[in-house]
Amino acid sequence: MRYLRRMVSVVALISLAALGHAQSGEQKTDAQKSFDAMKTLAGNWEGKVTVNEHPEMNNMAGHISFRVTSMGNALVHEMSGEGKPDHPVTMFYLDGGRLLLTHYCDAGNRPRMSGTLSPDGKKVEFEFVDVAGGTQYGHMHHAVFTIIDTNHHTEDWTYMEPGDKPVHAHMELERAK
Repeated sequence: MRYLRRMVSVVALISLAALGHAQSGEQKTDAQKSFDAMKTLAGNWEGKVTVNEHPEMNNMAGHISFRVTSMGNALVHEMSGEGKPDHPVTMFYLDGGRLLLTHYCDAGNRPRMSGTLSPDGKKVEFEFVDVAGGTQYGHMHHAVFTIIDTNHHTEDWTYMEPGDKPVHAHMELERAK
């Protein structure tokens, strides 16, 4: 039994090494380049939010954390802020040649969006694909992440309220020290 466990471990390690070697020689797709850009945001961020349609929410403090997980195959984005008892989670991942995000929303649904990197490599824009779960309370519909430098980025999120009324939230974020 011990021998069998060792053999399985050795085979798994060899497979991972071979996979890594094969991938290192491959040309990166646009989706992989977009995902790599998003992964540079790993860490903790602090900033203020601006919501044009709801000025009472302006200047609320926000905290964002990004964490690369699952052996580099997923990026977790968690958002919290003043007066929020809970916080939404967004997962970024590659699927079938696309960079996708799934947003686990406070509204109780899970919209998916597909991301594209700008030609200058500084912005990843996500367009709505579909949503699982009810939309009676609205749903997240669009997101843009703009990388200013290693210590600054912005996030722009568009939430569609019932009746397809867009609400735009803009966050100016600085890497937490």
